[in-house]
Amino acid sequence: MTPAELADAVLSAAHAVFADRGLDRAALPERTAVERPRNPEHGDYASTLALQLSKKVGVPPRELAAALAEQLGRAAGVKSVEVVGPGFLNIRLDAAAAGQLARSIVEAGPAYGRSDALTGQRLNLEFVSANPTGPVHIGGVRWAAVGDALSRLLRATGAEVGTEYYFNDAGSQIDRFARSLLAVAKGEPAPEDGYGGAYIAEIAAEVRTRRPDVLELDDAAAQEVFRVEGVQLMFIEIKSSLREFGVEFDTYFNEKDLHDRGELDQALARLREQGHVFETDGAVWLRTTDFGDDKDRVLRKSNGEWTYFAADCAYYLDKRERGFDRVVIMLGADHHGYIGRMKAMAACFGDDPDTNLEILIGQLVNLVRDGAPVRMSKRAGTVVNLEDLVDAIGIDASRYALARYSSDSPIDIDVELWTRATRDNPVYYVQYVAARTASVGRNAAEVGLTRGDADAFHPELLADEKENALLKALAEFPAVVASAAELREPHRVARYLEGLAGAYHRFYDNCRILPRGDEEITDLHRARLWLNDATRTVIANGLRLLGVSAPERM
Repeated sequence: MTPAELADAVLSAAHAVFADRGLDRAALPERTAVERPRNPEHGDYASTLALQLSKKVGVPPRELAAALAEQLGRAAGVKSVEVVGPGFLNIRLDAAAAGQLARSIVEAGPAYGRSDALTGQRLNLEFVSANPTGPVHIGGVRWAAVGDALSRLLRATGAEVGTEYYFNDAGSQIDRFARSLLAVAKGEPAPEDGYGGAYIAEIAAEVRTRRPDVLELDDAAAQEVFRVEGVQLMFIEIKSSLREFGVEFDTYFNEKDLHDRGELDQALARLREQGHVFETDGAVWLRTTDFGDDKDRVLRKSNGEWTYFAADCAYYLDKRERGFDRVVIMLGADHHGYIGRMKAMAACFGDDPDTNLEILIGQLVNLVRDGAPVRMSKRAGTVVNLEDLVDAIGIDASRYALARYSSDSPIDIDVELWTRATRDNPVYYVQYVAARTASVGRNAAEVGLTRGDADAFHPELLADEKENALLKALAEFPAVVASAAELREPHRVARYLEGLAGAYHRFYDNCRILPRGDEEITDLHRARLWLNDATRTVIANGLRLLGVSAPERM
C-alpha cells in the first residue's frame, strides 16, 4: 500500500463516518495526506484529519478521531489505528500491505514519484543567463545544476515548464568585450575595464580566422566585427559546455532582439497606460516606490539610451505575453537588490508580484583543494568556471554536489572528497546502491532467481525490521518529489537518496537476497528481489531528477 493509497483510505473512512453521523460532507477535503511519524514506535503513518475537521463540524477532535480509527481499522491492509494526543491517528499496516509497495514501484518504473501536484501551473524558468563575455563561472554552474534539476522536478509534478537562458548581448559589457578582443588581436594589453584570460586570446584568434581582413579595417569597424563574431563564438561555447553538462534550454533569448523588435517601446507604452511613468530632467522614470521599491527607476536616460532595467521590464512582459502564468528567475547572491525593483515592476504592469513573479537567490560556491579555495581558472584567469569544475571532479559529482545543498547556503566543493571512491563521498554512496542493486539482479539471473509473476509475489514475507524500514523509505519518495518541487529545493531529493541508500545497505547486510550454494530458491528470495529492484527503480528515478546517472557497474 502506497502512502497515497492509505491517504485515500483515510478519506474514505471520513466519508463513511460523516454519512453515519449526518455531518456535512462538504467540509471534507478533496484530498488528504498521511505522514511518517518521527518515532517509528508510533506506527507506520500518522493522520491529522480529525484535528483539521473537528471545528468545521463541531465534533471534539478525539471523538471524531475515534470514529475515524474504528472505520479505518476495517480497511484492507490496515493492521491497527490508535488515537493519541488531541486527536492524532497512528496507523500500522500489516506486512502484506506494506510489502505490496515493492511491486507497485517496480510496475510503475520511471513513473513512480511523479504526480499531478502542480498540474495547471505554467512557469517560465530562467537560470544561468551568464553574459556572453566569458565562460560560465562556478556560480552560474550552480544554477545550471539546480535550475535543471528544478525543471525536472516541476515537470515530474505536473507543471508546464519552459526553461530559458537570457543572453545579455547588448550594452556596455559587450562593448568592453569587443574592445578586449580587438586589443588582444592587435597585440596590445586589454583595456583597463576590459576582460582578461586565455579565452579572450582564443576567441580573438578564431575571429581572425573567420575574418582575415579584420585588422585592415578602421578601429570602429574592426570592433564591430569582433563584437558580432566574438559574441556568436561565446554563444556557441556556452551552449556547448552546458550541453555537455547535461543542461539544454527550451529557449535561448537574446536581449538584442528586445531592442530590434521595439519591445522596450511596447513595455514603456504599457507602463504609461498603467499610470506609473513620469519624466524628470529629460529622463523617463518608473515610479516603483509606489510598490515598495527603495527608489524610483530610470527607464530611459536623458540622452535617449535605454537602461538595463528597461530591458528587464520588456523581457518580463515578453514572457507574460507568451502565456506564462509565473515567471521564475534564478539570480546570484550579488543580485539580491533586484528583488524589490523586480517585484515593484511586476506590480506596475498590473500583475500580482507574489503570484506572477518569483525570484530565487543562490549563494556563492568555492572549489577547494587541499583545504584552500581554488582561485584561478586555466582559461578565465580570475574565476573558476564550468570546465574547471568538471575537470576536477566530473559531471555527475559536480551536478550532485551543486544540487545537494540549499541554494541559499554558500558551499565549498572539496575536490578530494568528491573524487573519493568511498562512502563519505555522497554521490558515490548513492550511485553505489544503483550499481549494487543492478549487480544483485545480474547475479540472481545467473542462479536462476527471478521475481516471477506479480500474482506469485508474497509481500507478507517482507516482515524483517530492515525490510520494513526500507519499504518505509521507498514510500516517502513521491512526497519528497512533490515538496522539493513546491519549495524549489532539489537538495531534498539528494538528501532523501542518501537516507534511502543507508536503508538499503542495512537491508542488504542483514537480509540475504540470493540463495547460498545449492540452497533452494524460495518465495522469500523472490520477495526480496522485488524489494531490491524497487530500490533500484527509486534510486534511478531520484538521480534522474538531479541529472545524475545511475550506473549499473562501478
